This record gives sequence, structure tokens and C-alpha cells, in this order.
Amino acid sequence: MGILQRYVVEELVKVFLLALCSLTGLLLFIGLGQQAVKEGLGLVPLLKAIPYLLPNALRFAIPGTMLFAVCNVYGRMSASNEFNAIKAAGISPMSLIAPGLFIALVLSLFCVWLNDVAVSWGHLGLRRVVMQSIDEIVYGVLNTKKSFHSDQFSILVRDVEGDLLIRPEISINNPGEQGMVTISATSAKLKSDPENKRVVVTLTDSCINSTGPEGKRFEHPGQFVTSIPLDDATAVEGIRDASHQPMRRLPYWREKMATYHRQVAQVLAAKGAACLVTGQAPAEDDPTWIYWSKEKNWSASQINRLKTEPHRRWANGFSCLFFAMLGIPLAIRQRSSDFITSFFAAFLPVLLLYYPLMALGVDRAKDGQWPASAVWLGNVALLAIGGWLLSRTLKN
Repeated sequence: MGILQRYVVEELVKVFLLALCSLTGLLLFIGLGQQAVKEGLGLVPLLKAIPYLLPNALRFAIPGTMLFAVCNVYGRMSASNEFNAIKAAGISPMSLIAPGLFIALVLSLFCVWLNDVAVSWGHLGLRRVVMQSIDEIVYGVLNTKKSFHSDQFSILVRDVEGDLLIRPEISINNPGEQGMVTISATSAKLKSDPENKRVVVTLTDSCINSTGPEGKRFEHPGQFVTSIPLDDATAVEGIRDASHQPMRRLPYWREKMATYHRQVAQVLAAKGAACLVTGQAPAEDDPTWIYWSKEKNWSASQINRLKTEPHRRWANGFSCLFFAMLGIPLAIRQRSSDFITSFFAAFLPVLLLYYPLMALGVDRAKDGQWPASAVWLGNVALLAIGGWLLSRTLKN
């Protein structure tokens, strides 16, 4: 590496690391605040959640920080006529631009890994922290609001005395044919069981009702222990977390989801055949027919999502390189030492073009309307603009 290249690398690394620490800290603070509001996490669970939120903060911070660094360094170099000086010495400006692009390429590969870690290890770890603290979260909300609602269950109480719920009304959302389960009791206690992904409920003088096609009612005088699952119960264990699996496992989950989709289609075909034989069409409000129809639509959408997921992670990661390809020629052509102006001039097309195009590609690919590669639309747009600006910069 020559003296000029070493100089560019040192300047880029200094600016990048300083800005990265500041931006990552800000994003991490925002993420902790969101979890505190959304999940009701206390101080200790929030501290446990920091390692799982850090990859998510970094994957958003690194591309923006790289754009800021190249605008800062190359803008100052251009304003100081350093590019004119090396041209006069017969040296190509590409010798100064290449180190920035190389660093962006290395960071892009790192960001692909970060995206994978954030949506798999980070997401599942954060859920584990929430599950370990679920009883603390529920009691905290019930003490203040006397009601708690989540995707899995909801609770209404008359009062809370220590860890004792007075006159609780518990509703459990069951995705199966059992339908919703409602529980009323004189009192109840909750205890989390994170290993088995459930909440153990100890009831006193309880009554349990199910709203499925074979609705049943059970009365339990005295104490009765039951549990509330914190994960969706489906025909394929864990399949609803498929999009949060590591990238190396996504082909396996696509095959598993395709198998599940075929099984659901077979169930619906069998029910349709039975209707043809008996001459009776299924009722519009038939809960079993509605359930399996929803499962078929859901499994089809999940297959599209699993096809899109690898492209999304790679495209998000390589935004770092394409941001640099746009920022470097813009900063050079502006010839201004005011790096803030250069940064916002480069960030504007990122904000108005890159993110909308990427969001559009992801949405259409998940819906199955466009191929999964449509996720790269935003990157291709920046590549076209940045490549054109770079060629003009090298010529002039």
C-alpha cells in the first residue's frame, strides 16, 4: 500500500470509528427505549437485552456511517485540491478512490453477517429475555392498568395483591380447532417457564370454556394448574420462526414449509371431496374450514417470504458499498470542506430513492408478485447513479 492510499485509509478509519460509536450508541438507546415501552421490560431485563440489540443497531449504523466518512474525507481532499495535485503528477484519482471502495466492500460483507445475526440470534435472544421476564412484565402492567394483552393471551383482573391475581379473566388465543379458551377464577398466580416457552398458571376455583366446534366447559373447585403457551402451536414445530433462522438454514425451512403447504392443501382437498360426496357445502362460518384456508394462504406467503429473506439480507448488507459509490463522487464534485452539505446531498437520493425502492421490492417479493431478486432494486439504482457520477469524476 502506497503513502497516498495509507493516508486515505487512516482518515477514513478515524472518521468512521468516531461516528460509528456515536450513532450506534444512539440507535441502541432508542432500541432499548422501544423495548421498555413495547414489552414493559425493567432495568435488569433491558441490560440483558443489550447484546441482542447491538447487532441490529450496528447493521443500520454502519452503512450511514460509511456514507458520512467518505463524504467527510473525500470532500476535504477535493476542497484542498489534492485530486488536482495528483492529476498534475500523472496519478489517476482512482488510486485514492479505490481504498474507500475496498473498505466499503469489506464492511458490506461484515454487514451481511450482521443482518443474519440480528434477525436470527438477536431476535431469538431478545424473545428469550422477554420470556424469562414475562411474569414480571404481566404483573407490572396488571398493577397499573388491571389488564394485559399480547398475541398469545390477555388477562383482566379486579385487583392484584402481591403475586395474587384477584378475580382474573384469562383469554388464550389458540390457533387450532380448539378455538379461544377463556378462564375465570377466584384467584390465580403466574410463573414463567422459559425453557418450555410457557407461563404456568395456578388457579383457585376456576371455570374453563373453549369456543371450538366442540365447545366444552370444565369447572375445577380448589386448586388447578394449567399453562399458557408463548409460542404458536402449529402442525410443524417452530415453523413460524422460520424467517428468523440463520441464512444457512433457510433452504431447509423452505422445504419444510413447502411440505407443510402440501399437507394443508391435502386437508382442504379431503374436506372438499367430503362435501361433494355428501352434497353439503361447508358453512361460511365453519371454524375448521376457515382455519385450514387461512393456513394455506399463510403457508404460501411464508414460502415467498423465505425465498425473499436471503436476498433481503445480502441487499441490506451491500448497501454500505453502494452508499460509498454514491457518496465519493458527489463529495469530490462538490469541492467543499463542509462535509455536512456533502453528506446530506448524498443522503437525499438514499432517502428518496434507495429505501422506497427496496421497501417496494421486499413487499412485492413477499406477496409473490415479483421475483425475490426485486429486493435489489434500490441497490441497482444507486449503482447506476454512483457509477455514472464516478465515470464523470474520473474523466474530469
